[in-house]
Order: sequence, then C-alpha cells, then structure tokens
Amino acid sequence: MRITTFLIPCMFVASIAAAQSGQPKILPTPKAADGKPDLTGVYQASPRRGGWDAEAPGDEPGVAAPRQAVAINQTSSDPIPFRPEARARAQELLNRRSIDDPAGHCLFLASPRITGVGLFPIQFVQTPTQMIVLYEYLSEFRVIPIAAKHPDDLSPSFIGDSIGRWEGNTFVVDVVGFKPGGWLTGGLVTSDALHLTERFTRVDRDQLNYEVTIDDPKVLTKPFTQRTTLMLREGQRLREYSCAENNMDPAVYERMMKDPASFQRSPEKPK
Repeated sequence: MRITTFLIPCMFVASIAAAQSGQPKILPTPKAADGKPDLTGVYQASPRRGGWDAEAPGDEPGVAAPRQAVAINQTSSDPIPFRPEARARAQELLNRRSIDDPAGHCLFLASPRITGVGLFPIQFVQTPTQMIVLYEYLSEFRVIPIAAKHPDDLSPSFIGDSIGRWEGNTFVVDVVGFKPGGWLTGGLVTSDALHLTERFTRVDRDQLNYEVTIDDPKVLTKPFTQRTTLMLREGQRLREYSCAENNMDPAVYERMMKDPASFQRSPEKPK
C-alpha cells in the first residue's frame, strides 16, 4: 500500500511538470482484463513522447540534433565482453565495413538488433496466453507463448524460440535455439549457444522500456546488457516492408569485392 501511495503522487507531479513544459501528459499504464500491464500498441524506439519521431535526439532534452534526419538506432549497451578470438573477428568485419552483414541479404535478425531501430514501428498484441510482436523492419514476427516451455523438437532459427512469463509488472522473455552466425552489435557474431533474456516494462501509458541480457559463452566472457526506450505512437500502423525488392546491396558488394583494398580499413594497432 505504501508503494501505491508513493507512485500516485509521483505520477501526478510528473504530469504537472509535463503539462507546464509543453510535453504530452504522462498517464498511468493501461491494464489488461487479467490485471497485467497491457503492452498492446504500436511503438517506436525513441526517447521522446508524442507523434512519430523523425529526428535524432540532441544534447538538450526534447530538442532534435541539428542537421540529422533520423536516429537509426536508439540502443544503449554495456561494453561487449568479447573472447579474444571473437574480438579479432569483430575487428576484421568492421575493417571490411560490415560488407558481410546478413541484413544486406534480407536475412532475419535477432530481436536485440532490430528493436532499437527507430526507422520502423513495432506492434505488440497481448492476450492472456501469448504475446505477439510484429516488426515492420524485415517483416519479422514473434508469437511468444506465456507460461510455456521450449519445444523438445526445437529447430535452430534466425530469431530463436521465445517463451514468456510475468514477473510482477515486467514481461520476461527467454529466447534460445539460434542459428550460428547471427549479427548483433559492434561486430558481435553469435553462436548456437546464444541465450537472450528480454524484459519489457511499460512504465506508463506511453513508455515501454526494453532491456535484454545477451549471453553467449562461445564468444563472450560474460553476459552483457542492452537497453532501449520504446514510445507509444498512436495512429501509426505497420506497413509492408519488402527487403528483396530493389535490394541493390548484393550487387554492390559483389563489385566491391573485386577490389577489397578500395573499401577495407587498416586501423593502426594499439602500441
């Protein structure tokens, strides 16, 4: 009861502050019929409330950065604890300017890679027995059963197998069963031992916090965490995304590979 008494005044004060600053009013988290937070809605990776955010955030809160059209990725991350051989491979891929990125061939990407992409909306559809997550980017989708177990006949896939559970007001997703060779961040190429623990927390009507712990003992010395803020975008919808249509990347890469020296980086090694 003390926690509830504390939270309501905080929400009220935050709403007043938002109104005085011209920001959208902060409203409480909606609830589903079963009393759980309702994550249903269309969201965008962005730190700003309100309508669709087509500008990158600047240093001043609520003010866009100058001369920059859109924030490609809104994810913050702990330092990646690479194993030495994985770090060497990451450096090699970055030296090749990520020409080997599976996204250039329209292959599906694991959720930590695409959740923070602010160019495309993400839709959640919640029921008492499953959470459905739809990504406009690459037309990916996930149907996450709640209070279930991973199947015994699990087939490795690009996005893995997801099962969910509620821990208080946070929806927690356990993801395993990945194909090796997926790309995440900073040149991190994952193995079949990749294990994700995702946490979705709707802190108020507009803001949905995403946190993912990434564990892959074959390429990492320990797990690390990434975080993204998703904001509700009322009136928005997902549209068709056809990656293969007009995808010129493979043809461009093929031409570039005829002369690798023309694009490869050769950074100086630390002394």
